[in-house]
Amino acid sequence: MYRWEITRAALAQRVLAVVHGESYDQAAEIAGTLVSAGITSVEIALTTPFALEAVATLSREVGDEALIGAGTVLDGHSARMAVEAGARFLASPSLDAEVLRTGHRYGVPVFPGAGTPTEILRALELGADAVKLFPASSHRPGGLREIHAELPQAAMVPSGDIEVDSAPEWIAAGAAAIGLGASLSEGDRDSVTKRVGELLTRLEAAAG
Repeated sequence: MYRWEITRAALAQRVLAVVHGESYDQAAEIAGTLVSAGITSVEIALTTPFALEAVATLSREVGDEALIGAGTVLDGHSARMAVEAGARFLASPSLDAEVLRTGHRYGVPVFPGAGTPTEILRALELGADAVKLFPASSHRPGGLREIHAELPQAAMVPSGDIEVDSAPEWIAAGAAAIGLGASLSEGDRDSVTKRVGELLTRLEAAAG
């Protein structure tokens, strides 16, 4: 797929599942449960032990069923390693031009982090495919609505300490998608499956 097609697919459900595992096995189990529950975009944080191995294995196992990306990509070297491992998109809590250049060099979309309108605009100027509003806990849906009114061309993905129950508020405020971590994946497989199904329905309704 072209980069814009990957971006569109990654944001299609309006949710990016963010996995911060304490081990390779835990991350793989969480990601597998999320994909089985119907999530089509999963971000494996590089802070997870053996994260690149997890990205590589999951990418092979899920095939076209879901997009497996790498998160917490802080520099060009990490970006290159993530791409080589099979990451379909790169995400970061910060804005680094080399991460964007590296991802784009290989046709991989990049979602850098930004927290202010100035940073968001800079991210757009550097070619960000979407912008991770991070940390979302420092903002509120109303604040995002104000940013969206001034920068409607920015595809915003609030991430960081967002609860499942409040996710639709962010979509209604103009977010292209939201990043959800433990609040989405906690519990057994049946609980996650039920939570994901209900969330996707609510997000679709919130998007109008």
